[in-house]
Amino acid sequence: MSKEQGKCHCGKVEWEVTLNEKKHILCHCDTCKILSGGTYTLNQIVPMDQIKITKGSLKDYTYYGDSAYHHQEIMGDNIVVRTGLLNSAKSMQPGAEIYGKARLPWVVEVAQTFDTMPPS
Repeated sequence: MSKEQGKCHCGKVEWEVTLNEKKHILCHCDTCKILSGGTYTLNQIVPMDQIKITKGSLKDYTYYGDSAYHHQEIMGDNIVVRTGLLNSAKSMQPGAEIYGKARLPWVVEVAQTFDTMPPS
């Protein structure tokens, strides 16, 4: 377990999160590519009780994609943490890649890849 700090780009919201493993999960789904404007996003799914807002407050934002974990009502007590926003992001390594079936053909595989989500 690793306690990490992060913040949004504007700095109005800051948080602490406890990660089970200090690694990025790369998501190649089309929704993440659209939201980030990049080739993938860096994430982890964590229980909500492992994240604490230390400054500011979150706003609601709903989006839909082909990846079930994007829908908060499906995720229950879990939340997606954008690990690229953590202060320690540069020192973290990739742990896995999900939605590899949507990876752009010129993006190199850097970790174990799952076509969609890993088996439970």
